[in-house]
Amino acid sequence: MGLPDPVLAGLREIVGPDHLLTAPEDLIPYSFDGTAALQQMPGCVVFPRETAQVSAILKLAQRTRTPVVTRGSGTGLSGGSVPVPDCIVLCLARMDRILELDRANLTLLAEAGATTQAIAEAAAAAGLFYPPDPGSMKISTIGGNVAENSGGLRGLKYGITRNYVMGLEVVLADGEVFFTGNKCVKDVAGYSLKDLFIGSEGTLGVITKVLLRLIPRPAAKKTLLALYDQMEAAAQTVSDIIASQIIPCTLEFLDRTTLQCVEAYAHVGLPLDCEAVLLMETDGHPAAVQEEAARMEAIARRNGAREVRVAGDEAEAMRLAAARRNAFSALARVAPTTILEDATVPRSELARMVRFVQEVARKYNLKIGTFGHMGDGNLHPTFLTDERNPEEMHRVEAAAREIFQEAIRLGGTITGEHGVGLAKKPFLPLQLNPVEMRVLKQLRQVLDPQGILNPGKMFD
Repeated sequence: MGLPDPVLAGLREIVGPDHLLTAPEDLIPYSFDGTAALQQMPGCVVFPRETAQVSAILKLAQRTRTPVVTRGSGTGLSGGSVPVPDCIVLCLARMDRILELDRANLTLLAEAGATTQAIAEAAAAAGLFYPPDPGSMKISTIGGNVAENSGGLRGLKYGITRNYVMGLEVVLADGEVFFTGNKCVKDVAGYSLKDLFIGSEGTLGVITKVLLRLIPRPAAKKTLLALYDQMEAAAQTVSDIIASQIIPCTLEFLDRTTLQCVEAYAHVGLPLDCEAVLLMETDGHPAAVQEEAARMEAIARRNGAREVRVAGDEAEAMRLAAARRNAFSALARVAPTTILEDATVPRSELARMVRFVQEVARKYNLKIGTFGHMGDGNLHPTFLTDERNPEEMHRVEAAAREIFQEAIRLGGTITGEHGVGLAKKPFLPLQLNPVEMRVLKQLRQVLDPQGILNPGKMFD
């Protein structure tokens, strides 16, 4: 049907004709995100350049009851930025300035469209460190990271996006603007409003600026790669490392299917008959790094690692890390459609969960490669399938439901870092009780009574 002419005219007046897309061929790139098998054409795409324009757009949307879907680079993996019919896609990618780097207070203020990589590089140039490193960090935006509460490979030691947000500028559904938080290390005045918007997936307000906490850059790093003939041995290595009070910055794993795909893609030089591979990285003071690396190598060998490779320099460390960092790209080459999930369980249940995924793959005659953040229990069962085959996609849906149900049964969650969006919406009531679901809906109703912000995401 398309958006009414008065709405389009109002948007042109706010941002100018060069910052509004309406032609169908121009809208196609904004009709999907990084989630497989989900697509919907929007009514238009608008590119504000400042908060005042975001406010004016939302006031217009509120007045005309036009749905708004906020978007950054579109790298999300739960369908959170997939448009709804005849909506305004509010793309913040052109609001990408780093506004301040405060060395005295170890903070950085950026607009929502700044990429995670740009923020990490700005921090590094000042001798500081922004730890969160989602797999899409080269192009993902900080606003999207906050909206989805993104994780990454360094989450075990350093935490996730939430742990580094000190303040937010937010535009509410009615266009009202406020800043919550500050540069204070301690602040317990009132409710923590910033935490309400972190992980809200664009359903409660539009994040336009982010104040981030930075930390001193680690002086040294050591990378190890351990190969195993048994998944249980890899899982026990992880448990023993944590029990030894070693917290690596990275503790990742790949199963056999993923390993074989990675080797075919990146030619890392790994044996194809391994059951599991562990990537282990420690960072900090040089003496502590050397000691922790030696202890982790000893623990891996004690648990039956077939081989432990220790990087001698940064170049070799990058080659070893490539086994994990290339996992998704390698799997994506195997089949027309790659569906990356993120079921998460307590670390004690990791081996059991990985075996369950393998059993589900056999049960439904599917190819599933599993890799992930073994140090924090975050698994990425990755379905290699073809969305053009309805019968196979039906089996994928049934298998995914069993995986999520098992994760919940083991005390885990349906999503560790990707968010709920559209893809996980049917499974949220399996994890949350009716009271929790009611409170979520009441919060949304208070902040967006007309339901114009990212409608249909997280729950109906």
